[in-house]
Amino acid sequence: MTEQSMPKVNAAFGAYPTIEFEGAAPQGLRVQELVEGDGPLVRKGDTVTVNYHGVVWGGEAPFDSSFDRHQPASFAIGVGQVIKGWDQSVPGHNVGSRLLVSIPPEYGYGSRGVPQAGIGGDDTLVFVVDIISTR
Repeated sequence: MTEQSMPKVNAAFGAYPTIEFEGAAPQGLRVQELVEGDGPLVRKGDTVTVNYHGVVWGGEAPFDSSFDRHQPASFAIGVGQVIKGWDQSVPGHNVGSRLLVSIPPEYGYGSRGVPQAGIGGDDTLVFVVDIISTR
């Protein structure tokens, strides 16, 4: 898995994400661990609490960001409560990790996208995810 086409992101856990894009989005679901946490491992079926920042590939303004709301989000992971790209990329990483995830439409919102959020059907989504806790 090459990381040449992944965007550049500041790696400090908890820091407000800045994302710099170069070139076209990579094919398929990509996960890059920017910071390896030393907390408990996230497993499918766990309830995770995360801070996240999501932008459409090449965009600047986030379509959704818990960092902007100053309110982490909690949900069950790996069980279909969130988009497939999240369910397949967050489990297997430790609490305290910062992940950079590139999610193609088939792992995101599909060919319909989410027009009200500015997400087109062929948009690749990019998330910076800080894993705060798991239970």
